[in-house]
Amino acid sequence: MVVRINKLVKKYRDFPVQARASFCFLVCAFLQKGISMLTTPIFTRLLSSAEYGQYNVFNSWLSIVSIFVTLRLSMGVYTQGLVKYENERASYTSSLQGLTVFLVLMWTMIYLAARNFWNRIFSLTTVQMMAMLVMIWTSAVFQFWASEQRVQLKYKALLAVTLMVSIAKPIVGIVFVAYADDKVTARIVGLALVELTGYTGLFAVQMLRGKKFFLSIFWKNALLFNIPLIPHYLSQTVLNSADRIMIRNMESEMSAGIYSLAYSVSQIMSLFNTALMQTISPWIYQKIKMKKTEDIADVAYRAMIVIACANLFLIMIAPEIVGLFAPASYYDAIWVVPPVAMSVYFMFCYDLFAKFAFYYEKTKFIMTASVIGAVLNVVLNYIFIGLYGYKAAGYTTLLCYIVYTAGHYAFMNVICKKFCDGKIPYDGKNIIRITSLFLLCGFSLLFTYYNTYIRYGIIVFTIMVVWRKREQIIHLFELARLKKVQA
Repeated sequence: MVVRINKLVKKYRDFPVQARASFCFLVCAFLQKGISMLTTPIFTRLLSSAEYGQYNVFNSWLSIVSIFVTLRLSMGVYTQGLVKYENERASYTSSLQGLTVFLVLMWTMIYLAARNFWNRIFSLTTVQMMAMLVMIWTSAVFQFWASEQRVQLKYKALLAVTLMVSIAKPIVGIVFVAYADDKVTARIVGLALVELTGYTGLFAVQMLRGKKFFLSIFWKNALLFNIPLIPHYLSQTVLNSADRIMIRNMESEMSAGIYSLAYSVSQIMSLFNTALMQTISPWIYQKIKMKKTEDIADVAYRAMIVIACANLFLIMIAPEIVGLFAPASYYDAIWVVPPVAMSVYFMFCYDLFAKFAFYYEKTKFIMTASVIGAVLNVVLNYIFIGLYGYKAAGYTTLLCYIVYTAGHYAFMNVICKKFCDGKIPYDGKNIIRITSLFLLCGFSLLFTYYNTYIRYGIIVFTIMVVWRKREQIIHLFELARLKKVQA
């Protein structure tokens, strides 16, 4: 056993640094969300379905409010800037951290000046709102630091910090919730305290290294780039969060809780989205910068197949996952998992296509596609939740993500024809083949929920095929291949 472990360690050390970094970034993504997901069965039993619904509605508001408070400066514009301002990374980072602090303090003052008004708007308490503002800042701090680590392939520190915070969050949360009367507030405050403790030091490190709180050129560039993207980020959040808020308002907090569980289960596979995209994003930007967009397609197709297969497997075992994560009162969530899980695939595809608009700063294209998807989502939710109940929201989400992704693909083609010497990075026919097969399999698996024996037979057959073909699969999706492509 020891010999085998030593061989695995040696094989790992022989990997190129890109492969080791990719593996660790994957682990980090799973730690960030995976541990939270694994502890969901505990919280669904400590909280009633109504309380669980309230907590998830808080998270929905958190996603929306953070867009206005921080303008998502730690997202697209920052990763792009790390490539563009390679020789000024330290000062660029500290100045964007400074801008984020300024924005958070400004919005905190606006909130405190009329907190009763804002509390009524969000149906939250002052403690919950202040915890939200703390979490918005700390999350941005971590994203700035983590993005820099990924670009520089410094995976060890990222893994250590992620592990520490990811373990602390559920431990502190369980203790707080177990002994509190207001369990929802206890859960929220627990998260805020852990992030404040775990991430504040990262802010100090980047500020001390960069030594620049304010640099007009970077503040101006970031604001001009990201302010037009507010409708885009808001639209993304509406696609991810509006359904839970609308279900609570149109049906009940209990329905919102059941739907939230289904959404959370479906989002398990978004871990693959995050891990793969965080790994290949700097590489894609480098390829765009070098005018070598033809190198992107092969890696992208492989990544799409990985995401598709991961989500199909989740759909297969959704009834067992829901049963594990929550008591019987949540069981109807199984019917929402398949369409939302299929939406996760389109979330990944959209990001592949939108990279070109981000790089060439064509924010109008990004905004247009996103707003269309979000408005369509709200309209369809209003119509079909009213007609068929909360389960319909899963299918409206899927349809809107298909439209959303198609819009970004169309705009990518326009951008590439103008800025990439007319080269279109992806073959539309290949994308349609992969996507059509994925949707066909996904909806087919949905009908197996009516017959457990057929579903179990498919699961066993799939595991056997994967085991039999494991060497080919490992070779097909070998992340180390990125080094060859880079070369």
